[in-house]
Amino acid sequence: MAVQDNPHRHLGFHLPSRRRTGTAAATADTTTAATTATRAYVFAGLRLLTGFVFLWAFLDKTFGFGYATPSGKGWIDGGSPTKGFLSSVAAGPMESTFHDWAGDTWANWLFMLGLLGVGVALTLGIGLRLAAVAGTAMMALMWIAEWPPAKHLSDGSLSMSTNPFAEYHVVYAVVLIALAVAGAGATWGLGKAWARLPFVSRNRWLI
Repeated sequence: MAVQDNPHRHLGFHLPSRRRTGTAAATADTTTAATTATRAYVFAGLRLLTGFVFLWAFLDKTFGFGYATPSGKGWIDGGSPTKGFLSSVAAGPMESTFHDWAGDTWANWLFMLGLLGVGVALTLGIGLRLAAVAGTAMMALMWIAEWPPAKHLSDGSLSMSTNPFAEYHVVYAVVLIALAVAGAGATWGLGKAWARLPFVSRNRWLI
């Protein structure tokens, strides 16, 4: 029986193709770059939206646009940004303390400067670490003031709390921390230019 060579038979061993490997690597690099860019844009958009939340609260309470703050009762009209909210606290371990703070000049200024500072920092993409700390402290105090874990208010009525822990103040605090960790000011913001300033380079906590 004759054995003939089959010209179409191939050994099961092939040398790696540099062309294919290079193409795969380039594709992977392109995909990674696109994913990174998309993530940066998502964080930048979230940063701008959150910044507007804080800025709007400051502007409405200052000028009384007729939304949360009635017209003619803004801060510039002699109204108090904290009196209505803090005096209505009706649950939690700091209820009486918040009542004492309601309407105090120092409380008004700290609250309004906090709203303005966090709002400007987020909008411009600068000082996100400091904004995260200040904003988280504000959200923590407001969370305590509303005290979501309470089922009943101090007068015995239902608190109508929608969630005993993860309500919107907690969400805002988490967002602020995530934006700072992600360095979200570099896209659609002044984060890179801010980081190059000499006094910021020497004090990295200002980034």
